Amino acid sequence: MSENSWRNFQTGYILGEKKQVQLSKNQLTQIISKTKFHKTDKNIFFADTPPNSRYQIFTSIDISLQQYLLSLMDRLKTLTRGKPQRIAIVVMEPDTGEIIAMAGFDLENPDTNPCIASNFPAASIFKIVTAAAAVETLGYTSKTSLYFNGNKHTLYKRQLKDIKNKYTHKTTFSKAFAESINPVFGKIGKNYLGKEKLTLYADAFGFNKVIDFELPFLSGTFKTGNKEYHLAELGSGFNTDTNISPIFGAMLISAIVNSGHMILPSIVEKVTGIDDQIIYKNKIKPYKTVILPKTATTMIKLLQQTVTKGTAKKYFRRTSKDKVLSTLLIGGKTGSLNNKGNTVKYDWFTGFGNQKNTNKKIAISIVVGHRKYIGTRASAYAQMILKQYFK
Repeated sequence: MSENSWRNFQTGYILGEKKQVQLSKNQLTQIISKTKFHKTDKNIFFADTPPNSRYQIFTSIDISLQQYLLSLMDRLKTLTRGKPQRIAIVVMEPDTGEIIAMAGFDLENPDTNPCIASNFPAASIFKIVTAAAAVETLGYTSKTSLYFNGNKHTLYKRQLKDIKNKYTHKTTFSKAFAESINPVFGKIGKNYLGKEKLTLYADAFGFNKVIDFELPFLSGTFKTGNKEYHLAELGSGFNTDTNISPIFGAMLISAIVNSGHMILPSIVEKVTGIDDQIIYKNKIKPYKTVILPKTATTMIKLLQQTVTKGTAKKYFRRTSKDKVLSTLLIGGKTGSLNNKGNTVKYDWFTGFGNQKNTNKKIAISIVVGHRKYIGTRASAYAQMILKQYFK
């Protein structure tokens, strides 16, 4: 904050008269704009302000979990093989929006915080939006029968035809989501939802918005063109045009866990100034209602199926025998896609862990940008984080 701004802020304290003057969110943003939250092992910060004043910033960071994430980052940086180009991990309390841990790095842009960067391809994470739209506008349930031809993870124009022959595979909506079957979601996007409904639900979930975080960030980008095939790419996430930020990935999951209600994220709990008076205090702030509670219930089933029988099952296969994981309800969505230059393969896991007995829960958003050699997968990090936090 500039000296003039601080003088104006302190006017309530001059001439020996104390008045409690509140710090605005915009002023707070200026103060913490250079704080490297994704690299810190503290949850309380001191900020010096002119002339000769100091105040404390109290955050929602869980030190134990944050230090664990930082230890993972330190380990990755020592690797000569399997070190990612970029990685970002965000852990949020879905019912409060509080960020309890964030960590990551970007080898090309070491000064940036990748957790709030919005240029990660969304890949199959966008299937969350498509699936929610299908439930609400097409009446899909987890058991709805669907059909596709060809490979599960390709998306050719011929796979978008509504034909049934001896080569056609029958599946269910929950299985198509759990196994991330591209031609099914391509047909949903192009043939059944169309441009208007896809755009409507992308907007409902908050795409193309600057999020009012203490460090404002762009949620993600979603744009439709004039080509019908592009609607199939959008609906399935099989494109490099739709992008999201990792913290927005946690917001998407939080909305589902919260029965369709999305909460604005926050990381600062309060700020104290002269004489330890509270000059800023965060309040839980609902952002928007994105889907109906009934839709959210169906979506939770789909997310759980991904972990038990879908693309993330490899990393959660021993859950029932694990002392910690067996006490949780776990769900998630994976995604993977190469960048335009095919030099980085992005690998996602966005999901949640909900403790059965206490209803304590967290939302997790992880993206790893692998280089030539594939290292630890995002789903594996999710499993480790859930064990670490709930142990």
